[in-house]
Amino acid sequence: MPDGVLREAVVDVGAISANVRQLRRLTASEVIAVVKADGYGHGAVRSAVAALDGGATRLGVADIGEALALRRAGITAPILAWLHAPRTSFAEAAAAGIELGVSSFDQLLRAAAAASVDRPVGVHLKLETGLGRNGIAPEDYRVVFAEAARLERIGKVRVIALFSHLSNASADDDREALRVFRDGIAAAASEGLAPPLRHIAASHAAIALPESRLGCVRIGIAMYGLSPFDDRSGADLGLRPAMTLRAPVAALRRVPVGHGVSYGYTYRTPRETTLALVPLGYADGVPRNASGAGPVSIGGARFTVAGRIAMDQFVVDVGDHPVAVGDEAVLFGDPTLGVPGAHEWADAAGTIGYEIVTRIGPRVPRRQVSG
Repeated sequence: MPDGVLREAVVDVGAISANVRQLRRLTASEVIAVVKADGYGHGAVRSAVAALDGGATRLGVADIGEALALRRAGITAPILAWLHAPRTSFAEAAAAGIELGVSSFDQLLRAAAAASVDRPVGVHLKLETGLGRNGIAPEDYRVVFAEAARLERIGKVRVIALFSHLSNASADDDREALRVFRDGIAAAASEGLAPPLRHIAASHAAIALPESRLGCVRIGIAMYGLSPFDDRSGADLGLRPAMTLRAPVAALRRVPVGHGVSYGYTYRTPRETTLALVPLGYADGVPRNASGAGPVSIGGARFTVAGRIAMDQFVVDVGDHPVAVGDEAVLFGDPTLGVPGAHEWADAAGTIGYEIVTRIGPRVPRRQVSG
């Protein structure tokens, strides 16, 4: 690792572009690249640019603040923001040409109120199809669709899409949600709405449930090279992980049998051994509940975190393996290169790969490469 670097996440933007190209081929669909939560921890701007380079046509974020940050960075592609605080003013978003996810009659009216004389506000009408979160309820479809059609006729809004989310609980559950969504599409058409886009599939369904693609899919975790499935790896899907989390070994200590390690002494050395200190901790997003279980690669050899992960550091028992101060310790990266994958840390922490990459904190510098 470079001298003076205490910790870093290396982000391969070439992998993001290649993954988007692969997913476009796989789904034969228009791709909305989801770069919310700072691009799932990879950096929203760099992820957006890489996804657009890979052929994505739109970007998706959770909230307006995220969308405006992309605009300020010079990104001009269409951007959808779909989660809004109560009584949010849409004026700034409308002025910046942000497309708004609309989940209620009230949000529709506020979107229309933000229109300028010659510029309607682009909206994606969000339908509740069984997930129990936000979205227009089926019993409200017709009244909202009728008003949206009226506002479109008078130039206040432009209905770009109907959309929803799937649970991924099972194929049958997703097909039932898709049936409700199709009913919503039919109801919208009966009120005179004919939006050019419909999207309900995110990474999981876009890959596993072809009938959910509808010509447009939202790709999040898969574009960062991680699999949304428990039984198929990213490599199985032709994807390459974009993030490698690593740090140098900061210190070594030779200790006798029975030596306690880290807070609480939850690990005691079973023999005389060498302990390696890695300067990454839960303040950096390394999950504390992976203590005693998280995998680490040092010098091409695999080890496991020994004892509790602390705020800034953790310890690895490397035995008699030849490890030196400054050697690179990789927590996760591309498993095809022999290092642990983010999914292994997810398994160790009892969570999902999405959380592992997204939670990497701002104290960890991101270094961009293009492999």
